[in-house]
Amino acid sequence: MASISNEPERENRDEEETGANEDEDTGAQVAPIVRLEEVAVTTGEEDEDTILDLKSKLYRFDKDGSQWKERGAGTVKFLKHRVSGKIRLVMRQSKTLKICANHLVGSGMSVQEHAGNDKSCVWHARDFSDGELKDELFCIRFASVENCKAFMQKFKEVAESEEEKEESKDASDTAGLLEKLTVEEKESEKKPVEKAEEN
Repeated sequence: MASISNEPERENRDEEETGANEDEDTGAQVAPIVRLEEVAVTTGEEDEDTILDLKSKLYRFDKDGSQWKERGAGTVKFLKHRVSGKIRLVMRQSKTLKICANHLVGSGMSVQEHAGNDKSCVWHARDFSDGELKDELFCIRFASVENCKAFMQKFKEVAESEEEKEESKDASDTAGLLEKLTVEEKESEKKPVEKAEEN
């Protein structure tokens, strides 16, 4: 019976010794099989500043099936270009970083709360996430009502500022055209004036 009680102790000692051996540094150098070169990765967002960044889930309305289809879960961003000042909405899936939505926020665009859900909102856009422009109806859902309201407020601000930019550009274009206008007198109008001066 004494030998039976010693066996568990010997097994525990063996496990401790093997555990200690795993952590030891043997000094052996292992060379990599394949050498990988560092590759510069560009996201297309290098010349833009992030205005808003929120976690969300995006849906696209499928006209053929008359239903909402999930587009992806990740972060939605408003990005402002440093040179042009244009603002676009970009959303990438969190794990794969695949683009779910990519479109400019322009004048005339509007966002509204989704009926029956105060954490969601919907809008129309000409989206370029699949490599071609498509008219899409999007719905986005957030974890909180506050995030949804922040998104809607920023969306409206951007759309209104784009509308103001367009109006001021139209006004300056019109002013430029007015400056170029000159008044030309016709020969028939000049002659009567000259005759009146002779009398």
